[in-house]
Amino acid sequence: MNKKLAAALSGGAVLVLTLSGCSSDDNSDEVNDWAKKVCDQVQPQLQKIANANAAIQQQTADNSKPADVQKTDSAAFQQISQAYKALGAAVDSAGPPPVDGGETTQKEAVKELEASSAAYANLQKKVDALETKDQAKFADGLKGIADELNKISTSGDEALKKLQSGEVGTAMAKQKGCQKPTASVPPKAATSPSASTAPSASPSKKS
Repeated sequence: MNKKLAAALSGGAVLVLTLSGCSSDDNSDEVNDWAKKVCDQVQPQLQKIANANAAIQQQTADNSKPADVQKTDSAAFQQISQAYKALGAAVDSAGPPPVDGGETTQKEAVKELEASSAAYANLQKKVDALETKDQAKFADGLKGIADELNKISTSGDEALKKLQSGEVGTAMAKQKGCQKPTASVPPKAATSPSASTAPSASPSKKS
């Protein structure tokens, strides 16, 4: 019953993960310094998002109990919401990138990251409100949440795309902190209350 939700999450745009390594060294030192300042703060948050997505992926068996699915999804959405909020703070605290239009691009990117944080917080509330005693109703509720996830991932990302383009995007792509991490989820992540507030400390495993 959680497969549609997992698919929506895995297909969802965690936009700062779209960066890939680039060999260009044409960026100025100022742009590279700005990218490093942002990406050093970004990596822990990307790890939290990857771990939260992996926790939902793990809870996709057809025989999963609704209450267990609800607990996992709620913790994951809370973790993703907190991560997006921290990502917005990281871009905000770094100041405008030293390029033409940098201040406008930065402000719009922060606005979108904060909006994503609020959207995931709202999804957490909706998951918490689902009826778990009726499996059919619960499955219908999850379908609605998956549909909302798809909307979140396909709208409101223009500023982030702009931030990741041109000279700034190239500089960010070279920073390890802005590249996609490998999810790491402890065996009890789906039922651990701390899963929503702390990144996993277990060794990374390739999914």
